[in-house]
Amino acid sequence: MATGRLGVGETLGALNAALGPGGPVWLKETRARHLRARDFLAPQGALRTRFEDGQVPEHVFRAVACLQGPGVAPVLRCVPTPAGLSLQLHRPAVFERVLRAVAAYAAPATPASLCPRVLLHCPALRGSPCALRLSQLRAVLVADHLARALRAHGVCVRLVPAVRDLHMLTFLQQLRVDWPCASEKASTETLRSRALAEITCVHDGRTLPPGVLGRLCLKELVEEQGLAAGYDPNLDNCLVTEDLLSVLAELQEALRYWPEDSYPGLAGANSCTVIHVVSCEEEFQQQKLDLLWWKLDDQAPLRQKHLICGPVKVAGAPGTLMTAPEYYKFRHAQVCKASALKHSEDLAQDPAWMEIFGILSVATIKFEMLSTSPQSQLLLALSDSSISTKGTKSGTFVMYNCARLATLFESYKRSKEQGLYPTFPPVSSLDFSLLHDEGEWLLLFNSVLPFPDLLSQIAVLDCTTPGLHIAARTEMMCKFLVQLSMDFSSYYNRVHVLGEPRPHLFGQMFARLQLLRAVREVLHAGLAMLGLPPLSHI
Repeated sequence: MATGRLGVGETLGALNAALGPGGPVWLKETRARHLRARDFLAPQGALRTRFEDGQVPEHVFRAVACLQGPGVAPVLRCVPTPAGLSLQLHRPAVFERVLRAVAAYAAPATPASLCPRVLLHCPALRGSPCALRLSQLRAVLVADHLARALRAHGVCVRLVPAVRDLHMLTFLQQLRVDWPCASEKASTETLRSRALAEITCVHDGRTLPPGVLGRLCLKELVEEQGLAAGYDPNLDNCLVTEDLLSVLAELQEALRYWPEDSYPGLAGANSCTVIHVVSCEEEFQQQKLDLLWWKLDDQAPLRQKHLICGPVKVAGAPGTLMTAPEYYKFRHAQVCKASALKHSEDLAQDPAWMEIFGILSVATIKFEMLSTSPQSQLLLALSDSSISTKGTKSGTFVMYNCARLATLFESYKRSKEQGLYPTFPPVSSLDFSLLHDEGEWLLLFNSVLPFPDLLSQIAVLDCTTPGLHIAARTEMMCKFLVQLSMDFSSYYNRVHVLGEPRPHLFGQMFARLQLLRAVREVLHAGLAMLGLPPLSHI
């Protein structure tokens, strides 16, 4: 039997190679109605461009039918249709290959990216939580999710600033944001000397306010070749303050001291990419800070990129009135109210349930803040429907289905202890040809099989492209988990996984349970990328 992890990317690559020279043609199907007949499609329009009159040569059919290679899924048939070349995989073989190596599908598909060291800087964390705007909260959550995704991908990540405000630290813990803390500030002596030397040329002798050293002209830096792309043309002077120097000193220190075991062959600031994750309101000030760093530090990193998070608006409200802690309290109150209606008000006195309410509140917030591309504007709807387990777009819905999975396996365990079901047999003995429900293939093909590729895509950062700005795909995980939960919920509501305790039904039951084990592994791994623990009940 063939070994190794199957991959969507590897299969698409082999399919496109089988067509001969040219750009990619094949598409992976995702919709249930298409998956009833095919798994991959080479559209007719693309085939007409590639081949004369769209007629695919016979040797191409043979190459596709005999497709092999590392990570390439086994092919059952490839036939011409009005839509194009329609390909279906050998599904029982794919089930077997995947479900006998479940752990391999909960990890990234590829090794570390071209940015082995990344310094993530989120300036919103320098204030106190009571002043944290919703757009800044979005930047914090994007930075935290990106750090988790990069680390899972093998990248060494450092986070700046170290949080000093105890109230901010408590708030981050509530949000399950993993961020470093510190009590001491880095020395600014060298930067201060350099700044004073530069300032003497432009200072006009007037008395300066406390903490202000003077002004520096940044115009020539903006106009220099290679720096102009992306910088605001209105950037001219920068008011140099002790606070700004303190920020630069911390960035300098974080850049120079990495863990000893993190890529020891790399040294210096330019072996690292600095990514400033900022709200759109902070972008102008951050551009000043970048230029000031280059002005005052000969060792400043060559690669500084800005990941700009778009504005956050509240539906039916001005949008900037609600602070991040108020938003959390609002969502937490909604979760507690909904749970009291479902269960009883006594739950509010139970520490275990209060922990669950906190997790549900954070899940609601993170899915709201992260389900939209970070560069786009975000519109929040604060209605109670956002925290309903029936609202298929919500974090609560995802956590609810996570709990349903846990309940399923707990039910099997209890029934086994009662002697109703036998012990779970070795996976190698399971007959996966018994998995022929379309919902089962949907879960495997759209969720388990492509998950390693998804993890890798989230961690992709094009650090070498010119320009100041960088894009991230942090919305992909939330969308994936929502779709996975919808597909699982539909299947679970329709199929009785734990069937009657009759020996002739056990084979299919265990094959289904193994599939749902894989779904559970993927779901838990995806939640971990969001800093959310799995729930066993709601």
